[in-house]
Amino acid sequence: MIYFDNSATTMPDGSVMETFLKAGTRFFANPSSLHTPGMEAERLIEKARAQIAGLIGAAPDEIIFTSGGTESNNLAVKGTAAFYKGRGRHIITTAFEHPSVYEAFLALEKDGFSVTFVRPDENGIVRVKDIEKAITDETIFVSVMHVNNETGAVQPVEEIGQMLQQYPGVSFHVDGVQGFGKVPLHLNKACVDLLSVSGHKFHGLNGTGFLYKRSGVNVLPLFSGGGQENGLRSGTENAAGIASLARAVRLLHNENPEKLRKITGTIREQLNTRNWAVVHTPIQAAPHILNFSVPGVKGEVLVHALEKEGIVVSTTSACSSKQNKPSRTLEAMNVSGEQAASAIRVSISRYNTMEEANQFIAALDRVVPVLAKKRNERK
Repeated sequence: MIYFDNSATTMPDGSVMETFLKAGTRFFANPSSLHTPGMEAERLIEKARAQIAGLIGAAPDEIIFTSGGTESNNLAVKGTAAFYKGRGRHIITTAFEHPSVYEAFLALEKDGFSVTFVRPDENGIVRVKDIEKAITDETIFVSVMHVNNETGAVQPVEEIGQMLQQYPGVSFHVDGVQGFGKVPLHLNKACVDLLSVSGHKFHGLNGTGFLYKRSGVNVLPLFSGGGQENGLRSGTENAAGIASLARAVRLLHNENPEKLRKITGTIREQLNTRNWAVVHTPIQAAPHILNFSVPGVKGEVLVHALEKEGIVVSTTSACSSKQNKPSRTLEAMNVSGEQAASAIRVSISRYNTMEEANQFIAALDRVVPVLAKKRNERK
C-alpha cells in the first residue's frame, strides 16, 4: 500500500510506540496522587513539558497538554473569547479554517459574538490587509491557520501577528496542526499568543497534543474537574501519551522538508503535463500537501479507484470527508463547483519515496481514462 493521506493521520514512529509502551507500563499511577508512583508519573509529565517547551522556544508553564488539535483549537477559541468577552464581542477568522475552528466560531456566533470570516485570494491565502480591515473597537480575538489542511497554502501568520501588535487588546491564535514540524514558525517573531498542535500529524499517537498559551494570555477552561494542567484542562493526565508526544516532537529534527517538496514537486510537474488535471495548491505551499482536480470525475470515485490500485488518498479534510459537502476551502478560492467536487488531496510524510510518487502518476494514467470513458457512456 502507498499511503498518501498523512494530513489525515500519520503512521506512529516505532520509537514513539516504544516510549508509550514503556511509560504506560512503568508510570501508570495517577499523576495527581501523593504517593511515590504518582509523583514519578508527574515528574515524567513535567520532563516532557520542559522538553517540548525548549524545542519550540516556550516556557514549560506555557504548554497545556490536550487530546489533540480539536481540543486545543476549541480551548483556544472558546476559552479566550469567553475570558475576554467583557472587552468586546467581535472575533475574526478565515473562511477556510479546519472544522474544529470554524464550527467553534459558529457556536460563539450563536452565543452572541459577532464573527467576521475573511476570504482568501485565488491561491487560498488570506491578505493581511483584509484581516486588519476587519478589526473594530470590539475585536478581541483573531484565529488564522498556519497551513491549510486541504491545499497546503501557507498563511502569512508572522505578518498578521506583527500587525496585531498595533491592537494590544486582540489575542492571536494559530492552528499549527498541519504546519508544525514542516513549515518553520517562530512564536515570538510571529507574536503568537496561542498555538494548537496535534501529535498524530507528525508520527505521534492519536489522542495526544498540546496548546501553547503565551504567559499573560488568559483562557477559561472547557472542562470542570480536578484542576490539572494549571486548572485549564481537568482530567487525569495521559502520562504515557504525553511522553510519546515529547518523543515525536524530538524526532522532528529528522524531518527533511526538502525531500517532501521534491516528491510533491514531481507529482505537480507530472500533473501539469496532463490535460485532465487542475492543480489547486499554490507554488509557495507546505512541502507535504498537493490538491488537484480531475474535472468530470467525482473525488470519491477517484479515491476508490486509486485504492484498488493500492494507493490511499483523500478528498477533503478527514473531519469533513464523510459529510459529502463541497470543500469550504475551494469554494472560498472561487474554484468552480465541478472542480471542487472532483478534488483530491495527496499528503506525504518522511516515509514516502519518489518511487511511490512515480507509481501514483502511473496509476492515475491507468484509471483516469477508464473513469472518463464510463462518465461519457452515462451521458
